[in-house]
Amino acid sequence: MGYVEDLRKLIGHRPIILTGSVVLVINEEGQLLLQQRTYPEGVWGLPGGLMELGESTEQTGVREVYEETGLSVRQLKLIDVYSGEEYFAVAENGDEFYTVTTAYYTTEYSGEVNADLDEAIQCRFIDLHHLPERMIGSHREIIEDFLERFY
Repeated sequence: MGYVEDLRKLIGHRPIILTGSVVLVINEEGQLLLQQRTYPEGVWGLPGGLMELGESTEQTGVREVYEETGLSVRQLKLIDVYSGEEYFAVAENGDEFYTVTTAYYTTEYSGEVNADLDEAIQCRFIDLHHLPERMIGSHREIIEDFLERFY
C-alpha cells in the first residue's frame, strides 16, 4: 500500500495536498515524449507522478519517467512549480486533492521507450508544435510555458 492510499484510509475523501513531478523529455529532433494514458482513457500527458516519502522532486521525476517509459533521464532542468486553488480536483471516487507539480525538462536520457501498459496505451515522441487534442490541461499549460521560456 502506498503513502496516499494509507492517508486515505485515515481521512477518507477530505482534501489533501499531492506533490509530484513531470518531465518533458526532448529528443534530438526536438520532439516531446508523451504517453497516451489508460486513465483517463486515451488522454495524452507527460510522464510523471506522485512523490514517495523521502524523495526529492527530482528523484520523483527520474523514478516516474523510468517506471512509465523505460527511459533513464538525467540533468533535469526546472521549468516551474504549479500550485494553487486552480489545481484543485475531485476524483471519480470523491477524493478531493490539490496538486503541487514540479515540472522539469531534459534532453539527456538513455534506454528504449517501453510503455508501462498498466498506465499507458503507448508512449511516443511527438512534435512540440502539433500536440494531441485530448491532453491533460495542466500538462498542456506546462508545455506552453516550456515553449515560451526555453525553446
